[in-house]
Amino acid sequence: QSQLVESGGGLVQPGGSLRLSCAGPGLTLGSYDIGWFRQAPGKDREAVSCISMTGGTPTYADSVKGRFIISRDNAKNTVYLQMNSLRPEDTGVYYCGADLDLTPGCSPRVYEYGYWGQGTQVTVSS
Repeated sequence: QSQLVESGGGLVQPGGSLRLSCAGPGLTLGSYDIGWFRQAPGKDREAVSCISMTGGTPTYADSVKGRFIISRDNAKNTVYLQMNSLRPEDTGVYYCGADLDLTPGCSPRVYEYGYWGQGTQVTVSS
């Protein structure tokens, strides 16, 4: 059983919006840095955004800056990724990862995240 569970994916037209959720039935997400990653067919998993356990300034990939917003609700043990102005190149399986790291900030590196969900498919197409 995955420690993290993603939801909220689907099919959306270019320019549309989706909100992804990352729930932590097996973890207390407030104790972890949380990252969102995506993987398109035939490509490596890439960082999209992350937020530290302290809730400090999030980081974003250049390709999503100004369009995506990451946030966390520790009371609901959930991290969200609001995705606006979606483009076909945003298509992929989106994963959330949890990183137990006490250093400031959060990491874009896949290998630093020890816990993962099973992913949710996002397809942007007309």
